[in-house]
Amino acid sequence: MPVAPIVPDVPGNYPSCRFAVAPMLDLTDRHCRYFLRQLTRRAVLYTEMVTTGALLYGKGDYLAYDDAEHPVALQLGGSEPDALARCARMAEQRGYDEINLNVGCPSDRVQNGRFGACLMAEPQRVAQCVAAMRAVASIPVTVKTRIGIDDQDSYAFLCEFIGTVAEQGGCDTFIIHARKAWLSGLSPKENREIPPLDYDRVYRLKRDFPGLRLAINGGIKTLEQAGGHLQRLDGVMIGREAYQNPSMLARVDSRLFGATDPYDSLVDVAAAMLPYIESQLSRGASLGHITRHMLGLFQGRPGARQWRRHLSENAHKPGADISVVERALANVAANRLAEDAPVSQRFSDNLS
Repeated sequence: MPVAPIVPDVPGNYPSCRFAVAPMLDLTDRHCRYFLRQLTRRAVLYTEMVTTGALLYGKGDYLAYDDAEHPVALQLGGSEPDALARCARMAEQRGYDEINLNVGCPSDRVQNGRFGACLMAEPQRVAQCVAAMRAVASIPVTVKTRIGIDDQDSYAFLCEFIGTVAEQGGCDTFIIHARKAWLSGLSPKENREIPPLDYDRVYRLKRDFPGLRLAINGGIKTLEQAGGHLQRLDGVMIGREAYQNPSMLARVDSRLFGATDPYDSLVDVAAAMLPYIESQLSRGASLGHITRHMLGLFQGRPGARQWRRHLSENAHKPGADISVVERALANVAANRLAEDAPVSQRFSDNLS
């Protein structure tokens, strides 16, 4: 299936919601986002969900990121308008391009904090939260949600939620995970797989709310599938597939934005990470904390197993340094990837 018609962004403008990599807890940290940015310059990258409590009262710097990550969005977890407004102000001051409210996570811990997917049952509260953030921040405030929760899964329920948050909260962009969430009985992983996908419901929502920007999430594994959704919707968000098989992102810019892809080869992508890794190691970062996000780079290609094995076995050893990545990359080069052969050979020669 051909991808949707291209509408190139004006350089320097925020690229709205056309394509994004989903926020994923324990995965999309700052090292992951820097790596993904080597594959695509145009996709919006999302932080892991950060709770208002962590930002306001935690000791760590939960807003840290590298300027190279732009466009980057902060996903917030919370349900108190005042606390969310304070966090939104902090996010804008730190230079984030978007603030996203999590109304989709079904985990018990999130529910106990009274935020995430359970907030679908309180559309007026969500509207108040969005309005409070929009009142103090000029950057976009968006909502990521499901199509329903538990037995509240009718189309009328979804329309009431979207309509209330849009009209009373002023939200004009929603990212819809096209599954409902079971708030009890299913783990977060099962909630990503067991409830059936209902893309048609999201398409219908766009027909009934044509003035809103709607992006779709859930079960999307290829750019061809993304292009099909973009024929009907404003945006697509991909999560686990982009993390496990990041090479799919290497053609996002050309195929979905009509722009030039950052690198011609996956070996170039890996090599581009070396200065960043050296810089982070000099600041005390662990090599394994960075390279764990890179394990799937060559997924499905010659040399992928050697790449994963070498990094997995060596990156967490005491004193592991940049040479671990260089040797893993040399192993890939030795396999002479067909699409990367010239670059691989040059890089291999440089290592010898």
